[in-house]
Amino acid sequence: MARAGVDAWLVLARENANDPIAAHIGAENAGGLAAFLFFADAQGNLESLAISPETEATALSEVSPLDEVRSVRRGTSIYRAAAAELSSRNPSSIAINSSTRNIADGLSYTQRLALEDALGPELSEKLVSSEEIVIEWLSVKLPQEIEIMRRAARLTERLELEAYAQVVPGKTTDADVARFLKARMAELGVVDGWAPDQNPNVNSGPDRGHSHSTDKVIMPGDVIQTDFGIGVHGVWVSDIQRFAYVLRPGEKEAPSDMQERWQYAREASRAAKAAMRPGALGWDVDRAQREVLRRHGSIPIIWSTGHPVGYWAHDVGPRLGGATFGSPPFGDAARELRPGQTFAFDGFFGWSSEDGTTKTISVEEMVVITDDGAEWLIDPQEEWVLISSEN
Repeated sequence: MARAGVDAWLVLARENANDPIAAHIGAENAGGLAAFLFFADAQGNLESLAISPETEATALSEVSPLDEVRSVRRGTSIYRAAAAELSSRNPSSIAINSSTRNIADGLSYTQRLALEDALGPELSEKLVSSEEIVIEWLSVKLPQEIEIMRRAARLTERLELEAYAQVVPGKTTDADVARFLKARMAELGVVDGWAPDQNPNVNSGPDRGHSHSTDKVIMPGDVIQTDFGIGVHGVWVSDIQRFAYVLRPGEKEAPSDMQERWQYAREASRAAKAAMRPGALGWDVDRAQREVLRRHGSIPIIWSTGHPVGYWAHDVGPRLGGATFGSPPFGDAARELRPGQTFAFDGFFGWSSEDGTTKTISVEEMVVITDDGAEWLIDPQEEWVLISSEN
């Protein structure tokens, strides 16, 4: 709240059309309309209050981490009760969940009208977006959350390696690999880390970007990319990519040109990680990788180096991008990295084939920002997974 320049924050929660951050403030079980208020003073102290209908206040007070749960009679206007509390404190600004960013845009139009009517013109003039609060808060994960994400990442990688062990060149399709992973997810009780139709994205042919897995048959000489994420405990997700090379008959390792491309992608990944530290901009991380790519002659890579990950595959916080075309830092790419933020990022290298298609190595790893740099959540992929074409 201090970084956002706000000393009061109001979230309205209700059943069936709840605020996107309801679960983060203990409002996920709201029935009738309830108000959740947070107040910060100049000394950095935080006070929290829920104003709830009496029929739900008892249960809420038993489980809520808030300082106070205030019960009001059923039929009392929550808007006016919240307005009275705000008026008594006379904050300099009142943040509400109204934003162009979905995660901070939970206040509906009719709720906004009712709130402004209760506040009156003087307090309504103090309404500002909570976007900065939400981004600053949710982008930093607790140590316990990071440990959960670490275990999820480890499982994600294990399943990808299991899937590669099932590949029979000339027979197995990309979709077969995806179906194997879906079956293993069901067995283990985990869910998709993002849109189910695009998770996992198994791609043994030319670049297809974020897409579904097709019936393309995996052949000798193919580079296979598997972009895969799982969701655990209904809250946290992983985002990991692992790459394999399908040996041609007689090959014991990937050809020298492929090995070289792999080394360049790994070098680019390590350059990006080395640039991750508290105070660095997301743009700085992207630039560090692109300098390596330019030096080694990669085709231009249109995707950002990385993104926050945690509650969603594409979480809130600094974007590790923006340096593609030499533009100055702006938007989320101009945000500073902070300890406790978690990222998924790629080590890139791309090339063009004779038929005009492109292929990109983009080995994706997960890290957490520490006080003095970045720490892998799991060990990074150092070498290809090699798949034999011989029985």
